[in-house]
Amino acid sequence: MSAPALVKDFSEATAGLSKAKPKKPPPPFSIRFTEEERTRLDRDAGTLSLAAYIRLRLFTGDEPPPTKRKPTRRVKPKPSAELAVLGYMLGGLGQSRLASNLNQIAKAANMGALPVSTDLEQELFAACAAVQSMRQDLIAALGVKAQGDGS
Repeated sequence: MSAPALVKDFSEATAGLSKAKPKKPPPPFSIRFTEEERTRLDRDAGTLSLAAYIRLRLFTGDEPPPTKRKPTRRVKPKPSAELAVLGYMLGGLGQSRLASNLNQIAKAANMGALPVSTDLEQELFAACAAVQSMRQDLIAALGVKAQGDGS
């Protein structure tokens, strides 16, 4: 069979098939609530997701049945204020460029551009130890494993 004949046969065989694109889900709808309204919605929804609760109330007017089942979606607990502050402090320590500045001082000392006295050397070691100690304390307080520590 020649190529034009195959194309013709294929066209005839697929002529009845719809060329419609698959339906897309409708676009999401967004609404803003006051803090009090959102708190009430969260409380009233119980174990239902907010979307499921709002649909239930809006389209059926029904109250959700009281259940003691687990929520259908996993909700990550929000970190406590203390953990959030500790995380912020650890991030600030990482962004403070202390390590970069200490590296530049060490480079200048190695090149001989910075005269290093015994006092300066001790202060630099103390500064490095303080930065490492702050980092380790913050990581321990957050309860996470430090990368590269092997702990």
